[in-house]
Amino acid sequence: MAGGEGKPWVPNIRELAKRAAETPGITPGHRLCAGCVAGTLVRQVFMAARKPVVVVNATGCLEVATTIFPYTAWAVPWAHNAFENAAAVASGIETARRKLAKDGRFDSDPDVEIDYDVVVFGGDGGTYDIGLQALSGAMERGHKFLYVLYDNEAYMNTGIQRSGSTPFGAWTTTTPAGRVVPGKTLDKKPLVDIVAAHRIPYVATVSPAYWNDTVVKVRRGLEADGPAFIRAFATCNRGWYSPPEKSIEIARLAVETCVFPLFEVIDGVEWRLTGPSLAIARDPSKKKPAVEYLKTQRRFAHMLRPGSEWMVERFQEWVDREWELLLRRAGF
Repeated sequence: MAGGEGKPWVPNIRELAKRAAETPGITPGHRLCAGCVAGTLVRQVFMAARKPVVVVNATGCLEVATTIFPYTAWAVPWAHNAFENAAAVASGIETARRKLAKDGRFDSDPDVEIDYDVVVFGGDGGTYDIGLQALSGAMERGHKFLYVLYDNEAYMNTGIQRSGSTPFGAWTTTTPAGRVVPGKTLDKKPLVDIVAAHRIPYVATVSPAYWNDTVVKVRRGLEADGPAFIRAFATCNRGWYSPPEKSIEIARLAVETCVFPLFEVIDGVEWRLTGPSLAIARDPSKKKPAVEYLKTQRRFAHMLRPGSEWMVERFQEWVDREWELLLRRAGF
């Protein structure tokens, strides 16, 4: 939130790099795929934290790849949970923290740092679908923790099956692109809208391509007076069939095409565009066509073949509709 004396915090990359080296949260040597940005996002989260962090990790790529028995890449207290109950477990940990504070345990020894933040990391399968009930309940009860969704748009950990996050037209193993079914036929579930409708203190979207926007929003989420939720854009070169070295470039292009706008929602009612998305709102000529984003991933290759122009048009219509809705919410 503030950077001192009520001033906005402006992150300094050197200070953040030093902090990441001293308290990495997650260490090198994990087994996330080359090109996976989940590890990048985790590091950016820890760069923003000012307190010790307790991590709750739903089943998924991040959980599996960082804790292959008997090893772990986590350098903080960490709990693995099923797809469906990460938010419920975080609620219990947060309740324990409030009990410790009520009993004065955090003040018993000023030389010992006891107070902590609770952060949940979950993929789209465990957030959009299987874990939505527990997440909604935790938001409704007002538990103070930060839920970070790394959204790679399918059940990548179990075989690239479609999820509620999978966008229209995308090839997955359960929505194969063929003569009868042209990939997924439904649009992406508006999960951020659903979470914001709970009127929680803070909701935001982030892209790993814009580290400064990300760490500022994470800091705001950690220090919000109640539940906070961040949806993070997360490339998956295995499920998207994209070059591993292009992950950050694709993450940037998603924002520039408005496929993944950057914004934040305060108390469920105040919508604010941030970073490049704010610049596009002020100058619409900066908005790139969605087809530039589609071209970067082979999961959309069938949409670019002759005779499938309608699919690209349908995808662009969805992008434009969601963007225009966001603009109205943000006062443009």
